[in-house]
Amino acid sequence: MERRKSEPLTDVLLRFMRQAGLESPLNEYRLVQAWPEVAGGVVAAYTREVFIRNQTLVVRLSSPVVRSELLMRRRELVSQLNASVRADVIRDIMFL
Repeated sequence: MERRKSEPLTDVLLRFMRQAGLESPLNEYRLVQAWPEVAGGVVAAYTREVFIRNQTLVVRLSSPVVRSELLMRRRELVSQLNASVRADVIRDIMFL
């Protein structure tokens, strides 16, 4: 048999995930999982819940002091989180 076109398996899997509509949910999951690492251990200790709704990361915190500190770093955190999953998953962060 003659090979006509060979491509890396990662490209084939990525194309399949896009066609099946699985790429976006996977990136959202990865971003939520990256929160403790990107935000830091201290912030992660005060984090109660993290989820994504309409391209906004929603983070529930138990400390108002930590919330106000993170509000000042919001844009930086959005950039770092998107960079960690290598995709533009979120546009904003809401701290509750």
